[in-house]
Amino acid sequence: MFHSKCITSAGLAMVILLLSTAAFAENDSSASQPSSAASATNQSGDELKLRIGPGDPVAGKDKAALCFGCHGEDGNSTDPQYPKLAGQYGIYIAKQIRNYLANTRSHQVMSGMASSISDADLADISAYFASQPIMKGAHPSNNKLGKKLFENDDLSRMMVRCNSCHGATGKGMDPGNPVYPVIGGQHKEYLLAQLINFRKGARNNSPGGIMNITVHRLSDAELDALADYISGL
Repeated sequence: MFHSKCITSAGLAMVILLLSTAAFAENDSSASQPSSAASATNQSGDELKLRIGPGDPVAGKDKAALCFGCHGEDGNSTDPQYPKLAGQYGIYIAKQIRNYLANTRSHQVMSGMASSISDADLADISAYFASQPIMKGAHPSNNKLGKKLFENDDLSRMMVRCNSCHGATGKGMDPGNPVYPVIGGQHKEYLLAQLINFRKGARNNSPGGIMNITVHRLSDAELDALADYISGL
């Protein structure tokens, strides 16, 4: 049983999730039809500008050189312990770096880098990675359990489907709404590690603790299935 404080937090997070679902109902009316943000080749100039954020992607390429060793020059890392950044929202990338600095996320290397970068340089670096073609999986996943968790609500466990926030194909709901990141096509290993971190409370930087609450009751097998399915999008 949750303590009363946990119940209150869970209730607030569920309200946020349900409001998000309602606000984007039109976008989610058909999971078979990706939003305009779902494809790197199907973005208008305005959408791309929103995805990039306030930084300068041209200036950001040179500044991002130190990041290439782990995240890849085009933002597609080859080592699955390091996340892909290609096409991720620029504002979201910058937020994560600042979260390392504030110790709301923990990583020895990233925390050190966060302390040595200015806000202007961070905006440019984030814009560079955001300007790259949006990450995608190497091949689609046929994981039925993962697909079910991604596409269906389970209110008996206080869980709202993943695509209500992350979009029908996991590529984000709207470039102008960078709160919920691009996850479709991310490395399975990285996704699974983050889901586990959210579940055990080692990571707590999602809006209103939504991720902690959403995955709280998922089993190891369900987390693995979900990461497998999302990685193939």
